[in-house]
Amino acid sequence: MRGSDFAELKAFAAIVERASFARAADHLGQSASALSQTNRQLETRLGVRLLNRTTRSVAPTALGARLYERISPMMRELDAAVAEAVAATGQTAGTLRINTPGMAAKNLIAPRLGRFHMAHPDVVLDIVIDDGLSDIVAGRFDAGIRVGGRLEKDMIAVRLTPDVEMLAVASPDYLARHGEPKIPADLHHHVCINWRFPGSGNIYRWQLQKRGKRIELGVEGALISNHQDVVLAGALQGLGILYAYDDDRVHESIARGRLKRVLADWSPTVPGLFLYYSNRHHPQPALRAFIDCLLDRDTVRSGSVKRVAAAVGEGAQVVATLHAFLADAGDQRVKTVQPGRA
Repeated sequence: MRGSDFAELKAFAAIVERASFARAADHLGQSASALSQTNRQLETRLGVRLLNRTTRSVAPTALGARLYERISPMMRELDAAVAEAVAATGQTAGTLRINTPGMAAKNLIAPRLGRFHMAHPDVVLDIVIDDGLSDIVAGRFDAGIRVGGRLEKDMIAVRLTPDVEMLAVASPDYLARHGEPKIPADLHHHVCINWRFPGSGNIYRWQLQKRGKRIELGVEGALISNHQDVVLAGALQGLGILYAYDDDRVHESIARGRLKRVLADWSPTVPGLFLYYSNRHHPQPALRAFIDCLLDRDTVRSGSVKRVAAAVGEGAQVVATLHAFLADAGDQRVKTVQPGRA
């Protein structure tokens, strides 16, 4: 295969996976017009139309879908081969593609971007915000971040956060007008704020638990959204009762008296956030370094190395020896867990 042939097929696969010339061009580091020209060259060479393009969307034709199904496994194997070659050198470099929900991007990744770049300037982070349940293998991501109960099968998972409590909350104004529910059945007589799962479009059914007794029920109200900012704003403005993860914004709103908990004795604990990746490939050094950064193990390592070096007084030789030891030990720190379990 000529280099140009491979480049054309790689461009075609990127367009199909992202359903957009613009997003595929951003991923490949070229302009959308250049990418469009590359695809036209492929279609001309093959003598078939591979993509149907409108002003709003891009989708493969029947022949295009068949071609993608044939070449996508080979593309993933090539990506894996390159990653393994880099891993064999121990070099922390290359592009690391991470698929993550918005809350993990905001609370875990964003605060650590500068520190990670300072430590690993040759790594390019490609962070894709996705609150759906995309297939990270099909999307050619190196890893994904998800709530523990929603992990894909056959994945190696690393816990990032502790389990989290679900909270039913409402504004004092709403509760003054409608009263507080005392038992889950009372929710049927209240206005509730619903969450729609991105991707599937299903409405979340509230799951409550008290002393081992679990209740699942559907609720109704004036607001449905698949974005946390929208449903939280609705609760703060008195639109109804919200059932949400106890994240920083909800916790702060309760502390300031802008929201109040209800049915507190019916609030279950659910799995926290996990990073996961395919068990078919050894994690590249960049991914191991990224995991250490998210868990703040990189700062612990750095501090430990410096303290030992100062105590022993042997300077750079001790530091280099410890860094080599810790790098080798890092290979053993990722453990396999069953999806949904801590």
